[in-house]
Amino acid sequence: MRPLPGDTEDEAKSAPQGSLGKTMVRLFALLASPDMAKWRFRMGVALALTVVAKLFAVVAPVFFGDGINLISARLGEGGAGAGESTDAATGLLSGLAGTFGMAFFAYAVARFMSVGAPQLRDALFAPVSQDAQRLTAVNAFAHVQTLSIGYHQTKRTGALNRIIERGARAVDFLMRFLIFNIAPTLLELGLAAIVLSVNYGWEFAAIAVVTVVIYMVLTWSVTEWRVRIRRQMNEADNEASARAVDSLINFETVKAFAAERRESEAFDDAMTRYAHAAARSQSSLALLNGAQAFVMNGGLLAMALMAGWKAWNGVLQPGDIAAVTMMLMNMYQPLNILGWAYREIKQGAIDMERVFDTLSLRPEVADAPDAQPLRLTGGAVRLRDVTFTHDGRSRSVNGVELDVPAGGFVGICGPSGAGKSTVLRLLFRFYDPDSGRVEIDGQDIAHVTQESLREALGLVPQDVVLFNDTLRSNIVYGRPDASEDEIWQVLERAHLANFVRGLPDGLETRVGERGLKLSGGEKQRVGVARAILKNPAILVLDEATSALDSQTEKEVQAALAEAARGRTTIAVAHRLSTIAGADRIFVLDDGRVAESGTHDELLARDGLYAAMWRRQSEAGESSVVPFPVNAGDTAAS
Repeated sequence: MRPLPGDTEDEAKSAPQGSLGKTMVRLFALLASPDMAKWRFRMGVALALTVVAKLFAVVAPVFFGDGINLISARLGEGGAGAGESTDAATGLLSGLAGTFGMAFFAYAVARFMSVGAPQLRDALFAPVSQDAQRLTAVNAFAHVQTLSIGYHQTKRTGALNRIIERGARAVDFLMRFLIFNIAPTLLELGLAAIVLSVNYGWEFAAIAVVTVVIYMVLTWSVTEWRVRIRRQMNEADNEASARAVDSLINFETVKAFAAERRESEAFDDAMTRYAHAAARSQSSLALLNGAQAFVMNGGLLAMALMAGWKAWNGVLQPGDIAAVTMMLMNMYQPLNILGWAYREIKQGAIDMERVFDTLSLRPEVADAPDAQPLRLTGGAVRLRDVTFTHDGRSRSVNGVELDVPAGGFVGICGPSGAGKSTVLRLLFRFYDPDSGRVEIDGQDIAHVTQESLREALGLVPQDVVLFNDTLRSNIVYGRPDASEDEIWQVLERAHLANFVRGLPDGLETRVGERGLKLSGGEKQRVGVARAILKNPAILVLDEATSALDSQTEKEVQAALAEAARGRTTIAVAHRLSTIAGADRIFVLDDGRVAESGTHDELLARDGLYAAMWRRQSEAGESSVVPFPVNAGDTAAS
């Protein structure tokens, strides 16, 4: 299998850089996609509410300053109307009803709108954000499903799942902070600079802009350093998660090899690396927070001193000092989380880039542009001079010629590593051959759709993989629309009906992770039932009984004979007795067809097959009754 870009383990661990510009383009492309068209109105309203909130946030301090200026002016005239009214309450009401009261009322309304509008916006935008996350996760999951088997063989499931989860969460975070926090803060800075220049003097606008720019530059530079630490954290986190998933899924192997301590130590090693990186991250955060506080408070001090100096010289009034200070403090509130937000935005960009890197991968085995559905006329299979090389091997199969007639039963055997399973993977088109052709009913499978190809094939592997679901769900996996009667007919044919009837929950019994609640023979019969229910034209048996004891193997062989009835059957076998009744047996050795013929012909030739048969006979491995009992009758039925 030739490597795909980014699918080696080392490349999976090395985080991308996460370009903010590229991330913004991808984010807006997602929001502009046809799948998000139903949310366009809400998006527009949310954006309008964001702009309105910032407008009110800028003008609110102006209203407050005007109110103080009016009070100050009134006090300068003789003190709150003391000579005009003898009733303090009446004087207060009169003042509140006057101009300074209206100024404070306008301030209160503006403050409420600057805070309330974003709350309404968030409520309106919540369904948009959730749908965008769903769309990202589903697209990534669906795309990973289409990638070739070689990609999945080099990826750790836990790490791949983390990439999808983080990428989906990043979409929500980036929309909320880039679109509704950072960008509006820059808009607020521009509006505030205009208001400060027009109302109070250009010096205040300069102080505000310089303070914010220094704050941002400091935050970006320090955060870039911190992002490198976060990458180390993520690598350790991915490693710990993937190792935990591997260990927990394969817990039987761990226990069988008494490897609990080694697994725990390996997990501890990954968590130790994470802890060290996390400690460095916390220390750098404290440094950044201190530097940010110094810059922002320095800006507030400069603003207050400039306003005080101008008020002292009669250029500004007392309320103006409050207004300019409050305006900078209003900008300080969103900027106060800029360091954290930038770090998370940067990390979100990295997570999104990971997902889009995955989405950019193309399967090595893909449907041809002119691919047509497979047309079945019997299920004849032929390999024409097929050569294929796995990574790290000189040759996996070399010039293999196989001919399986429609309805025939063919066995494939040979020493370990001879290429038996590779032939089956080429038939399923998990790989494409380097040269030669694989044909079904005369059609090159490279020119038919993969879906139609695999619908025509049924597989019973050596280790039947079951989902952590009910027996029913696992049996109907190849044909979800099967009726209840069809399911029970299949259970009878697979010699599984009595077992299911004896279960308290019957078909609704959950089988556990990878079917661990079932015995080996029960799992194999479930695999056989699944294959029979699918009703494929071609049945493929990949050492389907080699892991079973002799008694269980006899029971499963009976079920396999039912599955093989009336269809083309290709059986890869370790125990030669299970294919002794085949119409033809192909013996592979070192990736080539060394011998072929019937069981009797191969024994008479006294070659590799005969030697293998003698060894198994001496070891007592040739006592299992072969299936089908009468290959000719089976092929004809």
